[in-house]
Amino acid sequence: MPSLVIVESPTKARTIRNYLPAGYQVEASMGHVRDLPQSASEIPASVKAEEWAKIGVNIEEDFEPLYVIPQDKKKVVKALKDALKNADELVLATDEDREGESISWHLLQVLQPKVPIKRMVFHECHRSISSSPSVDFSISKLVSA
Repeated sequence: MPSLVIVESPTKARTIRNYLPAGYQVEASMGHVRDLPQSASEIPASVKAEEWAKIGVNIEEDFEPLYVIPQDKKKVVKALKDALKNADELVLATDEDREGESISWHLLQVLQPKVPIKRMVFHECHRSISSSPSVDFSISKLVSA
């Protein structure tokens, strides 16, 4: 079974496929896979009656954000979940900045992998690859702040 590598953009996915050996499946998340609801139709029925749901942030529970998968990302998320079913490892290769860490965190929340998770960082698209052991959740939380 291959290792599933998820990067942010399809351009990076195409480039990185050329660098990694056989046994790696590289897919793109197309950026963020979750966001606050943009319209009333995106608010889940389970919280729609709540007053705070209109703004997408639960002000009664320490300003907890209500994240949803936007309609235009549902196909991407399904494809990533399907790819993960055939993987023996998940490698998150989003950018090393706050946004990239946030995307990795959201991917973990949505995909809920049952396989080992690794973090890979590409500083530039050449044959130098480095990795770190996990997603830096302290950085990803800064995006929500």
